[in-house]
Amino acid sequence: MKVLVTGVKGQLGFDVVNELEKRGYEAVGVDIEEMDITDKDSVSSMFSKESPDVVIHCAAWTAVDAAEEEDNITKVFAVNKTGTEYIAEECKKNNAKLLFLSTDYVFDGQGEEPWKTEDERNPLNVYGQSKAEAEIAIQKIMEKYFIVRISWVFGKNGKNFVKTMLNLGKTHDKITVVNDQVGSPTYTYDLARLLVDMAESDKYGIYHAANEGEFISWYDFTVEIMKQAGRIDDKYNHVQVIPVGSEQYPSKAKRPSNSRMEKGKLKENGYEPLPTWQDAVKRYIQEIME
Repeated sequence: MKVLVTGVKGQLGFDVVNELEKRGYEAVGVDIEEMDITDKDSVSSMFSKESPDVVIHCAAWTAVDAAEEEDNITKVFAVNKTGTEYIAEECKKNNAKLLFLSTDYVFDGQGEEPWKTEDERNPLNVYGQSKAEAEIAIQKIMEKYFIVRISWVFGKNGKNFVKTMLNLGKTHDKITVVNDQVGSPTYTYDLARLLVDMAESDKYGIYHAANEGEFISWYDFTVEIMKQAGRIDDKYNHVQVIPVGSEQYPSKAKRPSNSRMEKGKLKENGYEPLPTWQDAVKRYIQEIME
């Protein structure tokens, strides 16, 4: 099996290539220098050259607040929607499977019930809208697709919330973190394993994937990060984590307060769920602190 992985310089693309190679598959990792997904000819040329059996499409515009800037909106849709359309068209032409990474941001974040895969898309911001339109385009163009919605991603390669909190913990005695946005973290190392499992199968459709365990707020997540890093323990607090409301952190892009996603479809179709988020945080911190 030959797999083309877009966005190889990002957190997820990096781990996906490692997982593929670990299993003995041929992984072709590309980023914008090798294939500009907004350029139809560039995409077509890469498919002609490599003839992949599977594409795991991790490349995306993910700067959520920057996506709201008027000068960037066209670029966001060019990357997230149009680029995905080009890839889907080539996959269909070449009879290749497509695994597309989407987001909890396709929903409006209302209520407290976990989102089901078939729930109506109603994004709050430009980033979410671009990913929602990419999903719809894939469903129109092809049949052999996996749309995998993920949330709160952290991995070894690149910037993420865990690294940011650890760095703040080195320089601050107190950290304020929002406690009214609830969801699940996703460790790219664990997610990569699931994506390659999917690439080996044909249970196509839309899935929700994140680490298992109870749903949490960003505040809860931060407390666990500090505990695992040895900055909070039973005897004393090295760092005080203070819960605050989202209004304390106004941002250009609206954030969903409810990012809970129902993940039961993974088990129903025979995929092994990801480990708990607490276990993921523990392993991740051990890895990056070595």
